[in-house]
Amino acid sequence: MKVALMWEARAAGGRGAELLAWARAQSLPHPPERREVFRAEGERVLVITWWEAESLSAPLPELPEPDGDLLSRPVHRWRFEAVG
Repeated sequence: MKVALMWEARAAGGRGAELLAWARAQSLPHPPERREVFRAEGERVLVITWWEAESLSAPLPELPEPDGDLLSRPVHRWRFEAVG
């Protein structure tokens, strides 16, 4: 099955470009089938990685949470199964 992992974070005030650069520079133990990076108003960054997995709960590499005070709140994470 195809699984999409979504990682979304909001930067601390004025640090959106830094968060975007941090997210783009992160490597994973092995590359996903596809990786997309987005930014949005409010200094938010979204990373979607696509994987082939046996189940929605299969262990997959995920982006970490940045160290320090780069974020204004904890990272939000979701998993989705492709259905079409």
